[in-house]
Amino acid sequence: MTQPRVEITYCTLCQWLLRAGWMAQELLSTFGTELGSVTLVPTTGGVFRITVDDDVVWDRAVHGGFPDAAELKRRVRDHIDPDRPLGHADRDR
Repeated sequence: MTQPRVEITYCTLCQWLLRAGWMAQELLSTFGTELGSVTLVPTTGGVFRITVDDDVVWDRAVHGGFPDAAELKRRVRDHIDPDRPLGHADRDR
């Protein structure tokens, strides 16, 4: 079975590379080898979207703003392994 692929599409004109990179690092630190890849995709137009296997888990235009690390981890976890505990990220609710 293929491991999940995460894509973080971010606006270069908005200077969101650091935010995208930080979120990629958070996901890789938490999920490690459970993810097949985490890819940063530069674009323009105010876009900040995170997908897992082409399913949108966060879109700035739809959800408003940016997720915090715990929320992003919960959404990715819910997509790839809903029964996996996230420790402190689960307690932030």
